[in-house]
Amino acid sequence: MATVVFIGTLDTKGNEYKFVIDRVKSIGCETILIDVGVLNSPQISADITREDVARAAGTEIETLIERNDRGFAIEQMAVGASSMVRKLFQEGRLHGVLALGGSGGSSIATQAMRALPIGVPKLMVSTIASGDIGSYIGQSDITMMYSVVDIAGINSISERILSNAASAISGMALTISSYTPKKQEKPLVAISMFGVTTPCVSQAREWLEASGYEVLVFHANGSGGRAMEGLMNDGFICATLDLTTTELADELVGGMLSAGQERLEVAGNLGIPQVVSLGALDIVNFGLFDTVPARFKSRTLYKHNPNVTLMRTTADECAELGKIIGLKLNKATGPVSVFIPLKGTSSIAKEGEVFYDAQADRALIDNLKNTLDPRIEVIIMDTDINDPEFAQAMARKLDELIKHSEVLSDE
Repeated sequence: MATVVFIGTLDTKGNEYKFVIDRVKSIGCETILIDVGVLNSPQISADITREDVARAAGTEIETLIERNDRGFAIEQMAVGASSMVRKLFQEGRLHGVLALGGSGGSSIATQAMRALPIGVPKLMVSTIASGDIGSYIGQSDITMMYSVVDIAGINSISERILSNAASAISGMALTISSYTPKKQEKPLVAISMFGVTTPCVSQAREWLEASGYEVLVFHANGSGGRAMEGLMNDGFICATLDLTTTELADELVGGMLSAGQERLEVAGNLGIPQVVSLGALDIVNFGLFDTVPARFKSRTLYKHNPNVTLMRTTADECAELGKIIGLKLNKATGPVSVFIPLKGTSSIAKEGEVFYDAQADRALIDNLKNTLDPRIEVIIMDTDINDPEFAQAMARKLDELIKHSEVLSDE
């Protein structure tokens, strides 16, 4: 039997949870209700009480109530709820999770959802779902549903939204409870991609797939880089062709697609094979032209589409990027090869294109070479990054590193 777990602040939304629980039961699922409310007494009873959740976080509910610090209480209940859902999943008693909430309830519930593996159905019905929800989702596969009206009572609008949510999570839970995933037979390899490096990615992906690998392509838009490295940490990905490292430029300069300060470090920390290149390091990303900071208005800008404005990195910025990449890769505990295209790091950085800048490219390459440890292999090719020869050379090298690592692990 499929079981749906609910994570609810029952001191404020008891009736709303009763409504969706009744709907889910009528569809044919069992339910488990976790109470994460703190401030007031629960409006309905829970299967896992707020006292249980607080203790799972290493505290007591009375302590949280006496402290009267909403932010601290949210943090502690999120920790406890995360522990609870992991335990339920490990026991085979969780096939989907649903929560309803505003910003506070969404913070607690989505943190708990992020503690579950990818593929477990996760649905968050929230008042904040139409805004910036990146911090709530992180690198997980949470589905966000906008509640349209506040989750405060059952009315003609909320009834429709919550009924849809109940049907959605029930359908997902029933499906996953009877689904047996196929055995993973092919090694999983990751590739980072941007629109301006797509031809390279396509060539490399086709070569790797023909050579027996399953290839996961990640859009290097901040969340894509974090998702890729999150799957590395989770043990899914055995090697990476990190050819589009543009997120590092956004982190350095202040663009909108940074993947954080630890980008390009996870594969090295884990010791998995990696082939790295300089894809789209000529680019810093902004939104509409009017969103470009005033201090950058005199820079070389390019309207990629009506919603995206690109800015060319300078020679000084490229020099710093070369150093940053070198220092990160020097720490790698596994095999690393670096590929350098001399004729452009993106489709718009080739000679004759809008972002062509030989001085900036030279600063990037020289500082990278000067920073890299001599033990790291560097392959320099007189092509642009999207040349089929360059793409296939990287793919062959990754295959070589993977097979060499497998030999060493067998010895």
